Amino acid sequence: MAVPGRRNGMMDDDEEEDGILILEEDALPESDFEDTPPHLRDLAAAAKHGNVDALRQALDNLDGSIDEPVEDGDTALHLTCLYGHLSCVQLLLERGASVEAKDEDGGIPLHDACAGGYLEIVQLLIGKADSPDCLKRMLESVDVEGDTPLHHAARGEHEEIVGLLLSIGASPTKTNVYGKKPGELAEVDTGAWNVLHSAMAS
Repeated sequence: MAVPGRRNGMMDDDEEEDGILILEEDALPESDFEDTPPHLRDLAAAAKHGNVDALRQALDNLDGSIDEPVEDGDTALHLTCLYGHLSCVQLLLERGASVEAKDEDGGIPLHDACAGGYLEIVQLLIGKADSPDCLKRMLESVDVEGDTPLHHAARGEHEEIVGLLLSIGASPTKTNVYGKKPGELAEVDTGAWNVLHSAMAS
């Protein structure tokens, strides 16, 4: 993921003021993407900063794959899910971005959306599963720490997302590399914890 150690979908605030990213209109900082291949910098900047018009233009001019990593192993879809840019996620999915693309840590876009608590984005990604097998792979996908999307949702205590994932077949008993089930990552007696422990008891 582009933002390691992110808790509850929060970002470092070095580029923010009162939680709002300060950018001049149509300005997309190029300096953030020095390690990004030049032909992907416009795509990376538009995806990261949620500029849907710039993203559309970058996709129209793209010379390569929409699923090519643009930053820290993340595809454009990973970045838009990571930062919660719903309209950009919609555009990328319309243009054929893969919901099963993996970043350098083995995470798929659903991991990022669940970590950030972006329910509408989670619903969009799930809706793009083109078969029961695809949906099963998404729910069971693990990153380098063995975390499934449900682990990420539980860690962030995103109760609605936890409930949604469980309702479509996510396992509440799968352990990560530290031997932790999703329910062990949520704070005790929170809504997410209660939903997960009810699921394990049933």
